[in-house]
Amino acid sequence: MADNYGALEKLIQEKKARIGVIGLGYVGLPIVLRFCEEGLPVTGFDVDPEKIKLIKKGKSYIKHIPSEKIAQFALGRKPSLAVTTDMSGLAKMDAIIICVPTPLSDKREPDLTYVENTGIEIAKYLRKGQIVSLESTTYPGTTDELLLPMFEARGLKAGKDFFLVFSPEREDPGRADFNIKTTPKIVGGFTPKCARLGEAVYSHIVDRVVKVSSTRVAEMSKLLENIYRSVNIALVNELKLLCDRMNIDIWEVIEASKTKPFGFQAFYPGPGLGGHCIPIDPFYLTWKAKEFDFSTRFIELAGEINTNMPYHVVTKVMEALNDRGKSLKGAKVMLLGVAYKKNVDDMRESPSMELIRILKEKGAKVVYNDPHVPLAISHRKHFRMRSTPLKNLKSYDCVLISTDHSAYDYKWIVKNSQLVVDTRNATAGIKAKNIVKA
Repeated sequence: MADNYGALEKLIQEKKARIGVIGLGYVGLPIVLRFCEEGLPVTGFDVDPEKIKLIKKGKSYIKHIPSEKIAQFALGRKPSLAVTTDMSGLAKMDAIIICVPTPLSDKREPDLTYVENTGIEIAKYLRKGQIVSLESTTYPGTTDELLLPMFEARGLKAGKDFFLVFSPEREDPGRADFNIKTTPKIVGGFTPKCARLGEAVYSHIVDRVVKVSSTRVAEMSKLLENIYRSVNIALVNELKLLCDRMNIDIWEVIEASKTKPFGFQAFYPGPGLGGHCIPIDPFYLTWKAKEFDFSTRFIELAGEINTNMPYHVVTKVMEALNDRGKSLKGAKVMLLGVAYKKNVDDMRESPSMELIRILKEKGAKVVYNDPHVPLAISHRKHFRMRSTPLKNLKSYDCVLISTDHSAYDYKWIVKNSQLVVDTRNATAGIKAKNIVKA
C-alpha cells in the first residue's frame, strides 16, 4: 500500500506538486503568483467567469497587481498558470488552498457560505494523497468542525489518506515594506503529519513558516492579530473624541508618544474601520464565545466605538456647516476617497460607504472622488456612484477627506475649497481657517 504522506511529501519537495487555489481575489491571486514565481504548476479556481477571462488575457483586476505579472505566467508557450471555473479539476491537484471570503451576515454573525460551498466541491473530488489548506479567516474550530466531517464522509481519514491544515492569510494590499515572501506564515495541522506537509508547501513561497500545535491555535492566532488592532484603534478613536472636547490635537499627542522607543505602538484614529479583516474578524470570536457561555465585553466595546465613528464625523460636518450658517440638509458634499485605506482600490467594509449613507439620509447631496475607484457599488448601502472629477471645489459646501490617498494635492484642495473636514490628518502642516479636524 502506497504511503500517501511520503508520496505527497516527495512531490512537494521536488516542486512537482500541482497547486490549486480556490478564490482569485485579494488573497488568492497573490498566492497564485508567488507559487508561479517559484516554478510550481498552479491552477486558479473561481466562480466568477470575468476574473477567469481577464487572467487568460493576462490582465489584472486588482490595482496593486500589474497585468504584466499575470501575463508572465498565464500567457506564452508554456504557461505555468491555468485558471478555470470548473471545480472538477480539483481532483488533479495535490495541494488545494482555500481563499474565499468569510463576511458577516446582516445580523453581524459569521457567514461561512463560501467556505461551506467550497468544502462541498472539494469533497466531491477529494482523493488520497492530497493536502487541503484553509486560509479564510474564521472562528476557532471551523477547520475540524465544518470541513473535516465533509471530507471524511467519503471514507478517507485525515492525517493518513489526506491532510488538512489551517494557514491564515496575512495579506495587506498595497503594503510596500512586507509581502507574502517576507511575512512569516502560520500553519496549524489537524495532525502533526498534516502540519509538516503544510510547512513543506508554504516553505516554497515564504521565508519562514511558523508551525503551531493545531488548526484551532492557528485560527485563534489570526483573530488575535486583528482584534489587537481593532481594540487599539478603538482606544485611540475614543481618545480622539475626548481630545476633541478638551481642544487637544490627538495627532500631536500620538506623534509625541511614539518617540518612546519601547512599550508603545502608534495607532491612528479615523472615520471608522475598513478592510476585509479588522471590522469583521472580532465578531467571529464574539459569536463563537457564546457557545462557551462567555461574553467578550472588551472586544464588543471596541466594535461599538469603531462602528460609531462615522456618526461622529457626520456630526463634525454638521457643526462645521452650522458655524458657517449652513444646514447639512441640501448641502453639497464632496467626499474624497472611498477605498478603505490609502493608495488601494479595495472598498471592502470601507467607512466611506457608511459616511455616504448617513450624509444622504440627512439630506446632503453627496458625490465622491477616488483616483483608485472609478465606480463605487455598495449593495448593503443601496447605492451605485461614479467618481466625480476633482474640480470646481468652491461649488461644494464641504470637502470631506475620508481616505488620504497620496495622489491628492492637499494644499491645492484646501486653497480651492470653502470648507475641508479632515478625518485623517491629511492637512497636517497646512494653516488655513477653512480646515476642521474630525
